[in-house]
Amino acid sequence: MNWTDSLDIAIALDEAHPDTDPLTIGFVDLRAMVMALDEFDDDAEKTGEKILEAIQMNWIEERE
Repeated sequence: MNWTDSLDIAIALDEAHPDTDPLTIGFVDLRAMVMALDEFDDDAEKTGEKILEAIQMNWIEERE
């Protein structure tokens, strides 16, 4: 997965962290969680606030 795969990342995060409320995660922690995913393979410097926000919003929607 790459940073642009925000929905796939959100699904993987939801599976990896079922007890974590995505509303309580800051972008620094979210970035670290994404980079720790086994399926994730992209450059850490290729992300920004908009990408992290998209991932977080998709994760929130996955929970609903």
